[in-house]
Amino acid sequence: MKSRPIATRAAAFAAMLLGACALMSPLAAAASDHAITATNAWVRWLPSNLPAAGYVTLTNSSGKNIDLTEITSPDYGSAMLHRTVSNGSTTNMIMVDKATVPAHGSLAIAPTGYHIMLEAPTRKIAPGATVHLKLKFSDGETLDTPFAVKPPGTAN
Repeated sequence: MKSRPIATRAAAFAAMLLGACALMSPLAAAASDHAITATNAWVRWLPSNLPAAGYVTLTNSSGKNIDLTEITSPDYGSAMLHRTVSNGSTTNMIMVDKATVPAHGSLAIAPTGYHIMLEAPTRKIAPGATVHLKLKFSDGETLDTPFAVKPPGTAN
């Protein structure tokens, strides 16, 4: 077997790498198209079909503010965005139309702040289960996000 010169082998290797990069670039572009990511998604379950609350941290890697505008779930008949508001000695939950995830920042949907009110489960749900919420954003992005179901005494 005749050995090729080093320059020829290096050129062949470079061409192979360039071809592999060209094949992978659509995959890399698709992965980076998502400005919003969701982490630490969980639901505080309550017994007797009482409303549950969903929590998640949303992070925005883009240079513009993006609003969470809609929430749906195949596991609940109703999913609404609420915010806990304190007025002196009282605390109220109010339904809101949107929550803004700031540019290059994050939004914590967490106890005592924004939360997702979940009502009318469509199946038996209990701690240890996983439910899915579809989060829709003002930029057209949709995240189908798994939420871990945790017992009532859970803090996060």
